[in-house]
Amino acid sequence: MDLSTEIQRRRSFAIIAHPDAGKTTLTEKLLLYGGAIQLAGHVRAKRDRKKTKSDWMTLEQERGISISTAAMQFEVNGHILNLLDTPGHEDFSEDTYRTLMAVDCAVMLLDAGKGVEPQTIKLFQICRSRNIPIVTFINKMDMPARDPFELLDEVERILGIAAVPMLWPIGSGRDFKGVYHIADDSVYLFERTTGGAYRAPVDVKGLDDPELKEMIGDELYASFREGIDLATGALPSFDKKEFHEGKITPVYFGSALTNFGIELFLKEFLAISPAPEAIRLRDGTQLPTSEQFTAFVFKLQANMNRAHRDRVAFVRIASGVFERGMTVFVNDKKKTAKLSSPVSFFGQDRSTIDQAYPGDIIGLINPGLFAIGDVLFTGNAPEFHPLPRFAPEMFARLIPEDTSKMKGFRKGIEELAEEGVVQVFTREHDASPVIGAVGTLQFEVFRFRIQDEYGAPCRLEALGFECSRWIRPEDKSKFSSYDLVLNDDRGNPVVLFKSEFRMKSFQREHPDVPLYESPHLVEVADDKK
Repeated sequence: MDLSTEIQRRRSFAIIAHPDAGKTTLTEKLLLYGGAIQLAGHVRAKRDRKKTKSDWMTLEQERGISISTAAMQFEVNGHILNLLDTPGHEDFSEDTYRTLMAVDCAVMLLDAGKGVEPQTIKLFQICRSRNIPIVTFINKMDMPARDPFELLDEVERILGIAAVPMLWPIGSGRDFKGVYHIADDSVYLFERTTGGAYRAPVDVKGLDDPELKEMIGDELYASFREGIDLATGALPSFDKKEFHEGKITPVYFGSALTNFGIELFLKEFLAISPAPEAIRLRDGTQLPTSEQFTAFVFKLQANMNRAHRDRVAFVRIASGVFERGMTVFVNDKKKTAKLSSPVSFFGQDRSTIDQAYPGDIIGLINPGLFAIGDVLFTGNAPEFHPLPRFAPEMFARLIPEDTSKMKGFRKGIEELAEEGVVQVFTREHDASPVIGAVGTLQFEVFRFRIQDEYGAPCRLEALGFECSRWIRPEDKSKFSSYDLVLNDDRGNPVVLFKSEFRMKSFQREHPDVPLYESPHLVEVADDKK
C-alpha cells in the first residue's frame, strides 16, 4: 500500500477518565472485540484468571490501578489501532499530558452514576488545549445511573462542549434494557447472561412497533420514547467536521464490564475518528506527513522485560516511513542513531517490526541514548512543541538502607528519573538525592520500584518544601538559607521554597530575579535576549 493509504488505516487514541470509571476494563474489551485477546481479565482478577494486558507493572496488578502508560497496537477490520492506556491517577498527570501529545483522538469515559469528575475535567482541558477530538462513552449503564439529559447537560455546562447522543439508553441499572441507535433507527437489547450481553440489533418496524413495547414493558417504553423525542428534537445532530474541530463530542452509552455496547462503539469509532494528520510546528506551520521521516520520544520505560533489564523509548511517528535499520539524527544533528531493534507493543508483549507509518507508536531499545522530548529525523530538524515538565509540589529525600546495594540504588535512580516517574534533584557533596513529585503516589511507586526492580531497599524522608521554580545559573547566590538550591537531572538550577507565601515574598523583594515553572521557559527567555 502507498503511504497515504497506510495513514488512512491508522487510528491513534488514548482513553481518559477519572479513577474507577472503568478505563482499564474498557481497554480490555476493545482488545477483546478487536480480536487481540481471547480472554478479558477483570482488573481485580482472581488468581486463576488472566492478568489485564494493559496493567503490566507488579504494583498495578496488586492494586488494580493504572500508573504507567501502556501502548497496544492491534488490527480491527483493516484499521491499525494504536491505543495508549494512560495513568488514571491524578498524581501522574505529567505522564498523561505527554502521552496526549502523541495521539490524534481521545475517548472520554464517564461513570453513568457520577458524571463529570475532577480528573476528567483536567484531562479534558489538556485535550482541548491541543484541539484533540473527543468521543464520550458513558459507562456502567447496568448500574444505578443518572438521567441521560442530566449527564449530557453536565458535559456541556462543565466542559463547555456540545454533547451529541449517537445512542440513547433504554432504562438504567436493573431496568437497563439496551440502546437505540438514533441514525440507524435500530434497537440493541441487553440481557444479563453469564456469557455476556446480547448485541445484535432487534428487527423492529420503527419505534412504534408494538413488539418493542412488549419487549421492554409499557412504563419503560413510555419513558424511553419521551427521551428520544426530546433528544432528537432539542439536541444538535452529529457533524463529523465539527467533531474533528473539537466543537462537539459524540456520546455513546453502554457497559464495559458486561460487554454491552462495546462492539457497536468500536465500529462507530473507526468510522468517525480522524486518521493521523499533519502535526503543527512551533512556527505555526504544519509538518507534511508524506515527506521526510520525523518522530519524537514521549515516554521512557525501564524494566518492561525484567529478564533483560532493558529500557524502552516510546516513539510517535510524525511523518514519513520508518524502516528497520535506518539511521536518524537526534535533536540537533550532533549525534545519530541506528534504529535496528524497533518493536510494536501489546502491553508487556512486543514483536519486532520492519516498517511503521505516521500515527504508529513504536518502541526502541534505549541504552541511555534517548531522552523524553528527543526528536528523531532525516533531512532538516523539525521544531516540535516541547513536551511539558511540571514544577513539583512535594519533596522527599531518598535514603538507601543497605550500603551493599548502592550500585542498584544509583542505577534505579538514574533509569527511573529518565522515565519522569518523579523528578530527581541533587546537591554537591550529598549522596542522598531529593525527589520531587506532584502527588504522594509517585513517591510510593518510585520507592517500590527501586526495591522491587533494582533490589535496593530505601526509605523516604519528607522535606518541608511546598513549591519549586527553575532559575538562571547566575542567580543561585541570591537565595537565603530558608530556600534550597539544587540541580535537576540535566544540571539546571532549581530552588525549593518552604511555601508559596515565601516564594511570593522573594519575588517582591527581588523583582529582578525571574522564576520559571519549567526549564524550557528558562531556555525561551535566554533565546529572547
